[in-house]
Amino acid sequence: MFFYPIDKWYFWFNIYYAIFILLKYQISGLIMKYTPLSQNFYIKNRQKLKERLLPKSLAVFHSNDILPTNADGTVRFRQNNDIFYLTGIDQEESVLVLCPDFPDPNMREVLFLRETNEHIAIWEGHKYTKEEALATSGVQNIQWVSNFESVLNTLMALSENVFLNTNEHLRAAVVVETRDARFIKSCKERYPLHHYHRVAPIMHALRAVKEKEEIDQMQIACNITEKGFRRILSFVKPGVTEFEIEAEYIHEFIRNRSRGFAYEPIIACGANACVLHYIENKELCKDGDLILMDVGAEYGNYNADMTRTIPVNGRFTKRQREVYNAVLRVKRGAMNILRPGINIQDYHKEVGLMMQSELLELGLIDQTDIKNQDPKTPAYKKYFMHGTSHHLGLDVHDVGTMHEPITPGMVFTVEPGIYIPKENLGIRLENNIVILEEGYFDLMRNIPIVAEEIEDLMN
Repeated sequence: MFFYPIDKWYFWFNIYYAIFILLKYQISGLIMKYTPLSQNFYIKNRQKLKERLLPKSLAVFHSNDILPTNADGTVRFRQNNDIFYLTGIDQEESVLVLCPDFPDPNMREVLFLRETNEHIAIWEGHKYTKEEALATSGVQNIQWVSNFESVLNTLMALSENVFLNTNEHLRAAVVVETRDARFIKSCKERYPLHHYHRVAPIMHALRAVKEKEEIDQMQIACNITEKGFRRILSFVKPGVTEFEIEAEYIHEFIRNRSRGFAYEPIIACGANACVLHYIENKELCKDGDLILMDVGAEYGNYNADMTRTIPVNGRFTKRQREVYNAVLRVKRGAMNILRPGINIQDYHKEVGLMMQSELLELGLIDQTDIKNQDPKTPAYKKYFMHGTSHHLGLDVHDVGTMHEPITPGMVFTVEPGIYIPKENLGIRLENNIVILEEGYFDLMRNIPIVAEEIEDLMN
């Protein structure tokens, strides 16, 4: 029998494997790591947006850029959350154009995609076909992105108001010119006499209130996070490192169909826990210390955001338990007052008073500190210097107003903490809750948090 030399065999194996992959994609279509939502969800989202636009409006949404690292390296692609919210399309070089009042109904929603070919399929993998994009988004008119400029010209001719997108998150520091920014510049140069508007405020209002489908995705993200945490409880002991704990989390997240961490994880042992955004995750975990872990899994572009603090040796000291239970009481109290009608600013003041009471009991502040405090920087801020809650969703610090009243359907973190650098002690506890008409629903209700349960599971 004739055999190829190993180099030729390997060459032909790769050729046949590439053909197999191409045929596989043609037969099975687009394969997602996560279970996508129904197209009806995205159709409904687009309708909610169109109802808020002015007459004769046109709105444009772009995918994010693929960002460079060094040489020919790139950062893993992460879709722009607004176009994802409106279409479910999770691919680069996509554009959505909405023109609700255009005379031709077929042109009122147009989705532009990157046209693929055999070369792209072999080197990068499968891209959406027009049929797959229709099934995902419900947009009937799917075109290749090469047609975008000519179609835009047609739509602009019969439009007066143009809604363009920017990143207007209150905490954003945008120093890199984005695809949106480049388009705004070119669009205004090409069409200077139209009336331009910001679509971000509308999108913030829409995305702040979650639909059931979104809450279901976030529940999956929280469930995956729970699996990671339970894995950690049986792994941690004196002598492990922060980065080994990080590795255990990422293993559990990815094996459960998460893309990975929703944000850079904080695994902070001892004094590191007093650094609020500590992400080095490099130190040894020592007997007698606590580990603060601020981690969350992502699922289908939706995020979980959990914080737990556990003892390295499986047992809290008397002092650690006192501080831990104080934080837990504040967290439970905060969850009960985060309700429809209140705004986040007033809510933070109420939580601050609860924390002030706990710090008095712990002997960390006294009545003289309170009497002499500057109202702008209350005494409790020395040990609890950050906010208690933020919106959660497609962004970890999700968009939504921080000044208007809270409404049912919003999802918030609740994360008080006490940080005592002189004692090498930092404790933060965090759950994610859905605001209901009456009360709340805790997406992390099954993740252990009571000190005794933590100890039992670790031992």
